[in-house]
Amino acid sequence: MKIYKYILEIAVFICGAVVMVFELVGSRVLGPYFGTSIFVWTSLIWIILTSLSLWYHFGWKIADKKPHIESLSLIIFLSAIFIGITLFFKEFLLIYLQWNISNTQISSVVASIILFFPASFLLGMVSPYAAKLKLNNLNVSWTTIGNLYAISTAGSIFGTFLSWFYLIPHFWTNKLLIILSLTLIIVSISLSIKNLNKIKIFTLFLMIISWAISDISNYISEKKWFIDIDTAYNRIWIYNWVHPKEKKLVKIMGVNNENHSSMFLDSNELVNEYTKYYHLIKYFNPDFKKALMIWGAGYSFPKDFLLKYKNSTLDVIEIDPMITELAKKYFKLKENSKLTIYHEDARVYLNKTKEKYDVIFWDAFSSHYSLPYQLTTKEAVQKKYDILRNNGVVILNIISAIEGEKANFLKAEYATYKNIFSQVYLFPVGDVNDWKRVQNIILVALKSDKKQNFKSSNIQLNEYLGHLRKKKIEEDIPILTDDFAPVDYYINQAI
Repeated sequence: MKIYKYILEIAVFICGAVVMVFELVGSRVLGPYFGTSIFVWTSLIWIILTSLSLWYHFGWKIADKKPHIESLSLIIFLSAIFIGITLFFKEFLLIYLQWNISNTQISSVVASIILFFPASFLLGMVSPYAAKLKLNNLNVSWTTIGNLYAISTAGSIFGTFLSWFYLIPHFWTNKLLIILSLTLIIVSISLSIKNLNKIKIFTLFLMIISWAISDISNYISEKKWFIDIDTAYNRIWIYNWVHPKEKKLVKIMGVNNENHSSMFLDSNELVNEYTKYYHLIKYFNPDFKKALMIWGAGYSFPKDFLLKYKNSTLDVIEIDPMITELAKKYFKLKENSKLTIYHEDARVYLNKTKEKYDVIFWDAFSSHYSLPYQLTTKEAVQKKYDILRNNGVVILNIISAIEGEKANFLKAEYATYKNIFSQVYLFPVGDVNDWKRVQNIILVALKSDKKQNFKSSNIQLNEYLGHLRKKKIEEDIPILTDDFAPVDYYINQAI
């Protein structure tokens, strides 16, 4: 029975770690298609806990029939197979669900069940099955069984930290799935080393070949200008695209499969129309000197800012340092004495900064499906107000409708800013007549109470000012606070 003394504990520890890594990698699998909102995380956590609970319940009954280490080896091997299957068909499934189920709550749950339930269901059996094998040894006490479950939990804790601090920042999503599958196959073989199974050996080599194919695929994709990179915070796609109107080549940085930055390859002109509305600062505070921008991505507007405002400085808050490095490599971001970049959470920066600004630009959507709620609340807005000088302005981008159920987030955010700032105005970027259409809407909040006439001698600014929403905004949604901020719920209604 010496084989059980160490092999079972090691197997339980590794499987516990794999479960947590699999769950965290799951957020990178679903993120590009359904965002990283609370709904996606709820789906992942629910499916993992449900599958583990079912096997904790039924695992003992199955183990009671005829427990054998070979059976445990097979269970672990099958879990490796299901993770491998996830690798090969996840893209097809996710694209299908994205296009055929409009409700992201439902589609993320369905995706989680299909992609993550089978492997998690099997991995949940490892601890109770190993415990039953231990119980077959009459010298084993219930304390030893408790220790076995503690080892599984320790493995899960280890897997959690390993994911965020090493695996996710250093390996692409597909490679992480291959690593998990390979790890489980090796554990399975180790448990049945005396009876090597040709299928297991073949599968092991198949996954090794998949690793090599993944490298080749990534190399070819990069040569064709499609780059897929996982960072500690996001999944980044960089690719080229032909602008349908301008007929010019555009480089795009997609963060969680959302177009967060675009750059014409042959000019410095801004691609995304809503970013041009940030220049409304020339109307609302023409003498500004110091600006803050929350969210960098490909640094499209910061680069444009540095070109147009030679006498002003810009601080940028970008939580993900890898994004900044990618912007330098692929989006022509260069060092500039007038540009200072801070890599930290924007709310943390707002809480502790002693700087004073004339304008704050904000475009901090982590994806079309979600945004950092902690930047939307009354407390965050108060922080912005406090660090602005007397004529300070906030200009932020919101994706929403202006009327109807799809406008709930906009109305909540509008009410929140109205609670703090003297004046708040809305400028829909697209259709100024269809108020129920979801589109980019620029919210402008003024610290000054000086009345505006919304007329400018600058033709371009005058056009932007002409998009002013003059009709009163319904005030039927409560303000957002740190204690109450159902932002993901409102965003889900909008999409």
